[in-house]
Amino acid sequence: MFKDKVVWITGASSGLGKYMAYEFARNGAILAISARRKEQLEEVSVQVQTLGSTCLIVSCDVLEESQLEAAVQTIVKEFGRLDVAVANAGYGVVGKIKNLSAKEWRRQMDVNVTGLALTYKYAFPYLKETKGRVALIGSVAAYVPNPGVGAYGASKAAVRSIGQTLQVELKGTGVSCTVIHPGFVESDIAKVDNEGVFHPENPDPRPAQLMWPTHKAAKVMVRAIAKRKRSFVFTGHGKVLAFIGQHFPGFARWIVSKMG
Repeated sequence: MFKDKVVWITGASSGLGKYMAYEFARNGAILAISARRKEQLEEVSVQVQTLGSTCLIVSCDVLEESQLEAAVQTIVKEFGRLDVAVANAGYGVVGKIKNLSAKEWRRQMDVNVTGLALTYKYAFPYLKETKGRVALIGSVAAYVPNPGVGAYGASKAAVRSIGQTLQVELKGTGVSCTVIHPGFVESDIAKVDNEGVFHPENPDPRPAQLMWPTHKAAKVMVRAIAKRKRSFVFTGHGKVLAFIGQHFPGFARWIVSKMG
């Protein structure tokens, strides 16, 4: 599907970003991977190369606009092109809305919304040259109430809106925008605190019985990007919740309150 295509993934040091890198590699892509944690990126790079693909590490914090711009320039200088940009970097602020500080709100939006939008901004000129693809990683949280993680839900609703807008703005450019909304998937999101610090010992409070393995999620996500889908919601429970949230909001509130 992606033979010799240059794919850039942000937030590629763990979770969905890491496993998407592996899946793209299996499909013949050339990888450029970004994140803050360089040691973890090096581990991902080794695995990508084991799968037979080239991998370029481009350390980058999406909170720093200049680093995003420099990352794209580094990738294009190395490979001469960019075919796919996956804006995957993100995390979740935990806490009821009444308890969240301005600092927590700003960081949540800066990472999940501004960082994602600027990833697209700097990738776009090169994606236009290749009639490439941009993928924005949202969440089923964009469709339903999110008690205890309201800031995260708000940020993912913004991602959904950005994707819908880009699908209009990109008309005639040859570039496609796929917005992907996962349900519960195994990841490190619960291990990152409100300051963005990683705590490997933190438990994951999400329902284990509904969790998809990360490698399975990465496979369907890469397939959706290949097909240039506009919006892709998964897992099974994710599709149900998104449908109910859109069409039966009162019922969605009741379900979410029962889920705790």
